[in-house]
Amino acid sequence: MEKEKQIETAIDIETIKERIYLIRGGKVMLDMDLAVLYGTSTKVLKQSVKRNIERFPDDFMFKFTKEELDNWRSQFVTSNSRLKLGLRIEPLAFTEQGIAMLSSVLNSQRAIQINIQIIRIFTKLRRMVDTYKELREKVEEMEKNNETNFREIFRVIRLLIKEDKKPKNKIGFKV
Repeated sequence: MEKEKQIETAIDIETIKERIYLIRGGKVMLDMDLAVLYGTSTKVLKQSVKRNIERFPDDFMFKFTKEELDNWRSQFVTSNSRLKLGLRIEPLAFTEQGIAMLSSVLNSQRAIQINIQIIRIFTKLRRMVDTYKELREKVEEMEKNNETNFREIFRVIRLLIKEDKKPKNKIGFKV
């Protein structure tokens, strides 16, 4: 029975990833998106947060400034009707920690399962960023230590790219 509930509340990873935004230098999700994922209304979600506001310090959740809201609206005027809806008032943006805290405020089984999925995705994204950062640092270190070798490698790569662009002789009969 519990497996059925997990399958029932499972949401595609891409659906969650497309609702994660980079705002104020951090990854956040908006109240309206979280409400849809949790199967509730934005109003109910905001009321629950308001009743438990002490659980949501500034590093867990913040409200858009007027300037951020105007900028957000202007970015999505024509492209995405989903994002234009519900933007009459400043949305709440939840960080990873704020999303985790929502599971204690919204006690539904669906909210708990969705929160688990969201936190897993945030963790995967963090790992990916760390991996790329480590890789970049290693390449930069190698470049500093072996500058001449890298120049030679890049020279050969450029030659290969140029050779690839040269027209090739066609196979078959010439008329």
